[in-house]
Amino acid sequence: MHSGYAFASPIVSLRLSIEIKNPFSKLRALSAQLPKTQIQINSSDKSPAIKVSLPSHVNSITSTSNPFVKHCLKLRQSSSYRHAHGSVLVVGAIPIREVCMFQENKRGIKTEIECLLVLEKAQIPQGLESLSIRIVIVSSLVMKKLSGVQSTESVEAIALMRIPNSFIDLKDEEYITTDCKKWFPYAHRVLVLDRIQDPGNLGTLIRSAMAFNWDGAFLLPGCCDPFNDKALRASRGASFQLPIVSGSWNRLQLLEHEFQMKLLAGHPATTTQKPKPVSKLSFEFAQSLEEKPLCLILGSEGHGLSEQSRKVCELVSIPMAGEFESLNVSVAGGIFLFMLQSCSGF
Repeated sequence: MHSGYAFASPIVSLRLSIEIKNPFSKLRALSAQLPKTQIQINSSDKSPAIKVSLPSHVNSITSTSNPFVKHCLKLRQSSSYRHAHGSVLVVGAIPIREVCMFQENKRGIKTEIECLLVLEKAQIPQGLESLSIRIVIVSSLVMKKLSGVQSTESVEAIALMRIPNSFIDLKDEEYITTDCKKWFPYAHRVLVLDRIQDPGNLGTLIRSAMAFNWDGAFLLPGCCDPFNDKALRASRGASFQLPIVSGSWNRLQLLEHEFQMKLLAGHPATTTQKPKPVSKLSFEFAQSLEEKPLCLILGSEGHGLSEQSRKVCELVSIPMAGEFESLNVSVAGGIFLFMLQSCSGF
């Protein structure tokens, strides 16, 4: 197994009371009461931001050439643009609803919905009716453009959200600190991803880590952006819920030393590389690590673990009766995350 225009600055609080029975009947009247929203557009990722205003009377967009639509499209397509603006598009009512429900039930992680785009003639999705945010009605052409899917029938809403404060990029000057305790609220079980470039795999692994109560994810260099649109779809909003840190091996080793963590890495039982003992994942093996803080490292399917991971980690394989050398990294990762979770339900 080779575990293998923006509402970006400053944030304006927009309040809109929505009635469930007739959600759009008072939209135009209420929109007139909203202040102009400051928008920023970058003609290129490195160019200075150009400020534009979204007038308060604008409550619907039908053209794909609208500056706001162009901005949102670039947020979906460019990782550097997303992080420069601190904003991301979340496509679909289900992940939006899951993020919002999580915010209500869990403290410490905050995110903000800057704007909710709703498909024309559609109802506000169930569970989102009470949100006090700005609503913009968009045409099917705009929804198709922004969602990146061929059919908009299953896409009723898109949310423009701030990247949550639970995501930390250690390359940012703001986070140049050796205090690892600020990275994760708790660090008993941390998933480490080593050059996972497929956004579907990365999103699925983050979702599985959330499902099995892991404390966070650490992304080593070479990983794709967890706020990539495909990663977001696969994670079903978990990227907004699980603490995620992006950093180098040196930063990971600081975490290891601070919490005295054991480093495990998923690896095939057989390999053509220089032999190194490979333990087998089992109930007994998992139980022996119940009280031990650990990092589980999974490598990309194309290249497997990096040389550094193979060198410093204890290698662990999943025993398989079938004649396969490896599993898809998200499948293998799900097995590891389940078996090694802190409170296993065996």
